[in-house]
Amino acid sequence: QLQLVESGGGLVQPGGSLRLSCAASGSGFRLYVMGWYRQAPGNERELVASYTSGGTTNYLDSVKGRFTISRDNAKNTVYLQMNSLKPEDTAVYYCNARLVGYRYWGQGTQVTVSS
Repeated sequence: QLQLVESGGGLVQPGGSLRLSCAASGSGFRLYVMGWYRQAPGNERELVASYTSGGTTNYLDSVKGRFTISRDNAKNTVYLQMNSLKPEDTAVYYCNARLVGYRYWGQGTQVTVSS
């Protein structure tokens, strides 16, 4: 079992940057597919980026070239570097860990992009 704790959200102006972190406690972190999801008011939760145990990354089309997911298995942490932020990136961002038969969520961190 994993417990996930996100940090790094906040208020940023359009064009700015934020880095989200997700610290995992528990065993087997390196085996999990780690992902970042987001949910804006009135919208469904969507996958923003993912990072497999084998090193494959995947991104939502609207964030390609702006967001970068990375992971440090030694620190049991996954990151989401977000650059050139836009107002439409405003949402609660959730960390997710997925393995066959298992799925864990963090509590979420608010990202607000506004001038």
